[in-house]
Amino acid sequence: MTTARYGIKDNQVRAFNKMIRISHQKLNLVCDLVRGLPVDRAVDVLKFSKKRVAGEVLKTLLSAVANAEHNKKLAADTLFVKEIWCGKALTMKRIMPGPRGSARPILKPFSNLTIVLESGAAPSKKTTKKEAK
Repeated sequence: MTTARYGIKDNQVRAFNKMIRISHQKLNLVCDLVRGLPVDRAVDVLKFSKKRVAGEVLKTLLSAVANAEHNKKLAADTLFVKEIWCGKALTMKRIMPGPRGSARPILKPFSNLTIVLESGAAPSKKTTKKEAK
């Protein structure tokens, strides 16, 4: 496989979602749910998740699938989530009144999300020593 722009291979696509209004720790919990799954299974997991940010992750995942079908002509049923990660974006700083005329800070964080899909068979889970016994 040759590498194309930005260090992704010919059988890989990616999608971004920037400035999601949630902290990166909460977003990472949802990212962990779908990491390594086939796309159809990941969509089911995100649709039935109770986390608020699961809708944003689902939107980004469907965007990556559309990129794969339209730009690279890859079949959607062969795709799996190769990489998914999130990072910090800016933090809005607000002030709430405190006692005796003081002020208390309110921090409203934003996050960025990146999904990389790859065409082919999804890697099987490795068994640990506890599961093997």
